[in-house]
Amino acid sequence: MGEQNTKNRTESVFSKFRRYCPVPSMIFFGIAVAAIIVHIICIYSTEFSDIMNNSVCRSVRFILAKITGWFPFSFAETILLCLPFIFILMILHSVHISRDATSFRTIRYLCGVLSVVTILYSFFVFGFAPAYHGSTLEKKLGLERRSVSAEELYETAGILKESAEELADNVTFINGGASVMPYTMFEMNDKLNEAYSSFCVKNDFVQKMDTKIKQIAVSKLMTYTHIAGVYTYYTGEANLNTNFPSYTLPYTAAHELSHQRGTAREDEANFLAFLVCMESDDEYIKYSGYLNLFEYVAGALYKADSSLYSSLMSDLDMRIYSELFSYNNFFDKYKDSAVSKISGTVNDTYLKSQGQEAGTESYGRVVELAVAYFIPN
Repeated sequence: MGEQNTKNRTESVFSKFRRYCPVPSMIFFGIAVAAIIVHIICIYSTEFSDIMNNSVCRSVRFILAKITGWFPFSFAETILLCLPFIFILMILHSVHISRDATSFRTIRYLCGVLSVVTILYSFFVFGFAPAYHGSTLEKKLGLERRSVSAEELYETAGILKESAEELADNVTFINGGASVMPYTMFEMNDKLNEAYSSFCVKNDFVQKMDTKIKQIAVSKLMTYTHIAGVYTYYTGEANLNTNFPSYTLPYTAAHELSHQRGTAREDEANFLAFLVCMESDDEYIKYSGYLNLFEYVAGALYKADSSLYSSLMSDLDMRIYSELFSYNNFFDKYKDSAVSKISGTVNDTYLKSQGQEAGTESYGRVVELAVAYFIPN
């Protein structure tokens, strides 16, 4: 009799739990628990992270990219633009529920909210997070990353400068000094997909797929955040700020596409973007790759040895000088905005939370990979 009463009480508790927490929410919570376990293992195991990144995550990224690829606009941007209205509706619904004052409706509402959070977290873990903890790009490429000297930066910057200047012969420049991309964004997209396909043949650690680069509709407003592009893991989209100067667009697009293909660390995405730009048959995409990497290396050289930097820049081709000068003029109206400081802080915090101790400064660590590539030990 006692055992029967215990069994009945257990069934009663379970029935109440099911009544308060819908079955879909229970499923999402279960998946989230699995995601937490997987995430913890990835933090401590490079091998497990590689297995996840090359199997489960690769499939999730591919499926998301293909689904959202059917939309001609950025699905992630649409969600973000709708967030204020969603929050207003949530507040109104919360007020309505509080007036009802029944624990049943309140708990079910909270279960719904938590379900959304667990879905986003699960997408992050099963689609992207393991890439932060997997094998490094230098290991995959057989490079030896090391602390670099000013002289090595000077030599590397010189190689990049020379290549950019040679490629500039086939680039069209307008009166203001800026270069002009000689094709549409859609054509650039196709050229980068071709470059990635060619690169993947030689480097199978990069996921092979043809995807669409999503142009941000509010690119001008986004420029105030100083964000040139962003990969949204919950939609699998590589999003591009098209308001930036032309010469930055192919390189930035290649950077975001590298995230979409399983490279998470920012310095590695920067260098992979350069390698893919080099792989392209298109002169302007190559020009974009060389010039953007040159800026990173030259900037590091300026901090390391200003006299060597002056020597490097003393004979810079006037076309390259005008390009960079035009870029600085473009950014004058967007610099030091409150929005950029906030977005920078958010991005810095996010990167540090994923094991990138340098935060937003990790973008600049691409110079170590560049030196290891051009001046191997």
